[in-house]
Amino acid sequence: MKRAIGVFDSGVGGLTVVAEIMRQLPQEDVIYFGDTAHLPYGPKSPETVKRLVRDSIRFLREEKVKAIILACHTASAFALKGIREENPIPIVGVIGPGAEEALRVTRNKRIGVIGTYGTIESRAYAKELKRRDPEAFVIQKPCPLFVPLVEEGWIKKEATSLIIREYLEPLREEGIDTLILGCTHYPLLKEGIGRVMGKVFLIDSSQATVAHLGRIMEEKALLTREGVGKHSFFVSDAPERFARLGRIFLGKEIEKVEKVA
Repeated sequence: MKRAIGVFDSGVGGLTVVAEIMRQLPQEDVIYFGDTAHLPYGPKSPETVKRLVRDSIRFLREEKVKAIILACHTASAFALKGIREENPIPIVGVIGPGAEEALRVTRNKRIGVIGTYGTIESRAYAKELKRRDPEAFVIQKPCPLFVPLVEEGWIKKEATSLIIREYLEPLREEGIDTLILGCTHYPLLKEGIGRVMGKVFLIDSSQATVAHLGRIMEEKALLTREGVGKHSFFVSDAPERFARLGRIFLGKEIEKVEKVA
């Protein structure tokens, strides 16, 4: 029986990971679960996040997935280690692969990280970068308005360009040569971010994470070698809103979104 890759997020942002699976691993089936009844995860305590993630992973395991991506940065920061210990299948988060890619491309080891308040306050990327390379110099910047701008579909609006510039010009002046897009919504603003940042490497954690999982599945003989993948979408609340936003992230309609308890 063909088994799917499970993708979990607290909301809709993890669809950038699904889009990357469609691009890098088009033969793979995907089962996506968005815990939309409990978003946002950022302000919640680590204990609450761990409980919610554990429940969501249980749902994906019941669907017989062969591997799981925690597309939620908060979940990756607080729950990844425990979830890996509790489950025998490959489970990857978005923080480790993003940090690894940033350190691979940087030339001056001055790395910027942008994300939601929750991700930045957790210092998850800063800790991971320093763990991998103690000489890395990390500059963080919360960009909380980016998420609502993306979900409003204001990706190419002049107002969005002005907000990007307001947030990121101070980072550019710090002399960073690499910038991690530390939220799954942010890749949709990559073009505008690139205009402001100039010749700075932009690290899309979604791309890095899917490539990382692909290597793991290759090693474990879990890759599907032929066919075209099917994609199923489940949420814990508001399936209509998820479907509407899904078009922004995937560039096409999501025909069916199921609500589960």
